Amino acid sequence: MTGYVLRRLGGALIVLFLLSALVYLLFYVAPGDPAKLACGPRCNVEQIRQVREQLHLGEPLLQQYLHFLQGIVAGRDYSTGTGVLHCQAPCLGLSYQNDQPVTTLLASRLPVTASLALGAMVLWLLLGVGTGLLSALRRGGTTERVLTVLTLAGTATPVFITGLLLLMVFCAALQWLPFPTYVPLTEDPEQWAWNLLLPWTALALLESAKYARLTRSATLETLAEDHIRTFRAYGLRERTVIGKHALRGALPPVIALNAIDLGTMFGGAMLTETLFGLPGIGRLTVQSVRTVDLPVVVGAVLGIGAAVVIAGAIADVLYALADRRVTLS
Repeated sequence: MTGYVLRRLGGALIVLFLLSALVYLLFYVAPGDPAKLACGPRCNVEQIRQVREQLHLGEPLLQQYLHFLQGIVAGRDYSTGTGVLHCQAPCLGLSYQNDQPVTTLLASRLPVTASLALGAMVLWLLLGVGTGLLSALRRGGTTERVLTVLTLAGTATPVFITGLLLLMVFCAALQWLPFPTYVPLTEDPEQWAWNLLLPWTALALLESAKYARLTRSATLETLAEDHIRTFRAYGLRERTVIGKHALRGALPPVIALNAIDLGTMFGGAMLTETLFGLPGIGRLTVQSVRTVDLPVVVGAVLGIGAAVVIAGAIADVLYALADRRVTLS
């Protein structure tokens, strides 16, 4: 098992290295002036020249990338005109429009995105796995048909439609909930939860449909296996067969998919954060694209990509823990 984990970690590091090279090529070698894009539309010619020097854009491409990689690994120093600003590792660049390191901007938005992603994950697992398991156990009945229609409707409905309906019904019409405004967990846990309830629900309704279908198919496949029939033939209670054996066999693909989805949510919830006005990483990325803040866009893309890669490695390890046959292949 240790060897398998080390191989997965090594593979993740290689993918992260290739990802950084690809992102650098896409944003700093593509047509256009990277220095002008990084500095922003308000910069004059002299300021753009200084940014070009700080980014080493006059050097060969390999040297430029090595400076970029050095910042991620060991940090970099940036001249602000009146002094030197040290950007600690992992340094993803300097936002010249905000005069802050990109990692500082991302770190300040991370609690919001983490709160949204983790809360939504709990809801979509409860709804998805519970619905999928119930649908499998009620196969061929009215319950299964109703749940199938609901899961298809959830998959087909975009999150911004669901979010708008939730806002219109619960905040505007019924006035049961306040319009969401992020309150840090450390300040008021109750208000933190109430203000995130609608964003959690909007994301969970979309994702839970996918988990319901996956859990249903995996459970039906497991229930058809020989060892399940053997347990039933020995007279084990149906609750034990389902809870201890069938569900355990159906969970590995759910675990793997959930880890990847959670990593994606750390940067992919742009629509949800923008719709509900949550100051997370997704909303920061959208704002940076609008203002053409290239370092923040590059840092956000790298951060999102790293989260997905790391989540994929964790998913493989969790899958191997749930199914030891994986480590032998």
